[in-house]
Amino acid sequence: MFHIELIIEFLENVMNNIVQVAILFFEFVGVIVIILSGLKGFYNYVRRVPDMKITLAQGLAVGLEFKLCSEILKTVIVRDWKEIVTVAGIIGLRAALTFLIHWEIKEEKNHS
Repeated sequence: MFHIELIIEFLENVMNNIVQVAILFFEFVGVIVIILSGLKGFYNYVRRVPDMKITLAQGLAVGLEFKLCSEILKTVIVRDWKEIVTVAGIIGLRAALTFLIHWEIKEEKNHS
């Protein structure tokens, strides 16, 4: 039975390490997508591209979805209720933002 506990502890540590790397990766990708979308949106704004809002909103939505992915992964490694509530709040806010951005994209396409 002692060996099983060691194996479980080892697997838990491996999983935590993999999840932490994945969290950092998805956070990084989300930030990069948001930055690039913002820069492209500014460039399109200066050039007065008609669909600038749609392009910017789509990029922001994709970036937020990557960041939402990292928050969901955080639920795997949290240990106490305070962390769970914090992560759940962040997930709720990011999901609401993503929903609002998708709604804005739909409305903008209907008005175009």
